[in-house]
Amino acid sequence: MEEKQAFSPTLAEAQRLVDDWIKTYGVRYFSELTNMACLTEEVGELARVMSRKYGDQSFKAGENTDPSEEMADVLWVLLCLANQTGTDLSEAFRRSLEKKTKRDATRHLNNPKLSH
Repeated sequence: MEEKQAFSPTLAEAQRLVDDWIKTYGVRYFSELTNMACLTEEVGELARVMSRKYGDQSFKAGENTDPSEEMADVLWVLLCLANQTGTDLSEAFRRSLEKKTKRDATRHLNNPKLSH
């Protein structure tokens, strides 16, 4: 039995992998506005799977039941948009985490709706 090798690219590596793929197979990036529409479409597809899997709706015959596929599609388009806009997602994520930590240091701990 063949052992599956771990695939764990950093955000920077993922951005590079997408860029390499686009340049090799994709001809060119879609426009930023088209990719924004594609991102919205992919988020909608993820929402459909989540609502059927964890919500009150049921799946239709032959419909995708795995949210990971849709999550990966969302990530793909987000990586495309980051590349197109010159965004370093690693740095942007670091800043976001720092901002949220500072802003929400006690907010969630003190939220009675979240206590068990």
